Amino acid sequence: QVRLAESGGGLVQTGGSLRLSCAASARAFSTYATGWFRQIPGKEREFVAAFQRGGGSPSYADSVKGRFTISRDSSKSAIYLQMDNLKPEDTAIYYCAAGPVMYSNPRLVNYWGQGTQVTVSS
Repeated sequence: QVRLAESGGGLVQTGGSLRLSCAASARAFSTYATGWFRQIPGKEREFVAAFQRGGGSPSYADSVKGRFTISRDSSKSAIYLQMDNLKPEDTAIYYCAAGPVMYSNPRLVNYWGQGTQVTVSS
């Protein structure tokens, strides 16, 4: 059973910071690539950041490079997304994701968390 559960969303002003957490089942953490996507109503889910299976250097969407940092804690089977210098266009529902590979195509994702809302006010 693969379980993903996000937390840490909320309302923040432009330029502020938030840290999202994803509690993953041990199987998800050790077996799959894991990362974050986001979605606004009426649009497809958008890749944000991810680690491929086995760890290594993370990958980021160009829109968040230099502002967001993905990290992982194997002792807690957790994945984090530190979001700094937030902009109104970062407003979305953020989803934790797991799959055999993690690139920009959301159809490659096998498992999704329930999502957490992030709202950035101008």
